[in-house]
Amino acid sequence: MPAVPETSRTTPSDADIPTLNKQDPGRGAAVIVYWLLLGSIMAVITAPIGALVAHLKYRQAAPWVQSHLQFQLRTFWLGVLAGAVFAAVWQLLGMVGVSPLGPWAMGYAFFTACFIWLIGRCGVGAARLMTNRPIPNPKSPAFGGRDAAPADS
Repeated sequence: MPAVPETSRTTPSDADIPTLNKQDPGRGAAVIVYWLLLGSIMAVITAPIGALVAHLKYRQAAPWVQSHLQFQLRTFWLGVLAGAVFAAVWQLLGMVGVSPLGPWAMGYAFFTACFIWLIGRCGVGAARLMTNRPIPNPKSPAFGGRDAAPADS
């Protein structure tokens, strides 16, 4: 069987991205917002404060920092949406008369998954921020797009 030549696709790598400055506007706010999002594990009020800070600093931030702020805002709003959907499902299960053990077990699984997702997103985002790299796809519901990898965190 003849060898099929590999096709190489040209995608920009981190080496193709211009050097970004640690003093760029908004970078400090992005660091604080990652901490506030992680702090919401212990005190839920820190997440809305973080979203407010991210929203207020977005326009003044450097474009690469804006990708982090957008990623953080999306993290907050996806978490709110998931929580609202889960609360509705939990109420529905209670109204239908499902054994209380089912919704409670589902609740523990849901919150565990949310913690893992939140810590993963904040870890990857903070690692990229500390190395002055933007989030490749801040609209991604996962961990920031094609370039995000476990090595980033």
